[in-house]
Amino acid sequence: MARKGSVKYLHNAKNAKNDEFYTMLSDIEKELNHYKKHFKNKTVFCNCDDPRVSNFFHYFSFNFEQLGLKKLITTCYKNQNADLFSEHKSERAIYLEYTGDKNKNNVPDPEEIGIKYLKGDGDFRSKESIELLKQSDIVVTNPPFSLFREYVTQLMEYKKKFLIIGTWNAISYKEIFKLIKENKIWIGINTNRNFSGFIVPKHYPLSGTEARIDENGNRIVSSNNTCWFTNLDNAKRHEELILYKKYKKSEYPTYDNYKAIEVSQTNDIPKDYKGAMGVPITFMNKYNPEQFEIIGIDRYVEDNPNYGKRFTINGKEIYARILIKHK
Repeated sequence: MARKGSVKYLHNAKNAKNDEFYTMLSDIEKELNHYKKHFKNKTVFCNCDDPRVSNFFHYFSFNFEQLGLKKLITTCYKNQNADLFSEHKSERAIYLEYTGDKNKNNVPDPEEIGIKYLKGDGDFRSKESIELLKQSDIVVTNPPFSLFREYVTQLMEYKKKFLIIGTWNAISYKEIFKLIKENKIWIGINTNRNFSGFIVPKHYPLSGTEARIDENGNRIVSSNNTCWFTNLDNAKRHEELILYKKYKKSEYPTYDNYKAIEVSQTNDIPKDYKGAMGVPITFMNKYNPEQFEIIGIDRYVEDNPNYGKRFTINGKEIYARILIKHK
């Protein structure tokens, strides 16, 4: 019940454009640990954060020298109060620039952080934010779930490296899946229950056994529908998925409306089947582009005779499936 409730929060955030989910420092540390080699001499941009309270800013500023960063830029959307949930009442925003520890105390002090005012609201789509984006090498943040398509489109347009948080549902978005199929985006290391949870504002109900208030008074909800999206290479995506099952016609039904077999769990992929297979979206967490070929996703695969509709078995619609083949 708790997991369903947490997923519901994220689903409602997308529908209601309520995007107040803030990433915990522990989850940032756990993921970034796998990408340290990518950051040397790079400018990092966190463009969906209040830099004064953002855990992304905290992580990069306190690890600036260790990562060998060139510069850290963080923008703040309409918020002039050092309050995580300030309701964004101010129409003027700021951005911070940090270029490292100057007084050798290994702490990013306020006098070392350049505070600059923006003319607009700090929205990632604004002209000012885009100019900062152009200056950056890698974007790392938790973007608004309701604007995920638009956010990723912008990153691709400006050819940026990135590590961002989204929901598993985003994989099935037509625009996002196209990039996954073309090997331009892939899933990061930590997903689903490897996330500690998200900090939410006071008006969010804390229902479910996994919802809690931590020692600092933060209201936390967990999610089983969350993952990192990136185009930074990592070791995990080159690990071969060990398969042990052999194909038996009786165990793998064929779809009514497409020539492919149904594989309901990633671990059950038959190692000896040569044709098309439909697998759950969570397969992407195990996807090795050297081991498998992605054909498409059910509704949008080009030769689907019922284009736009999901596959069925015995007339019953199956949840979203990715079509793959062995390489």
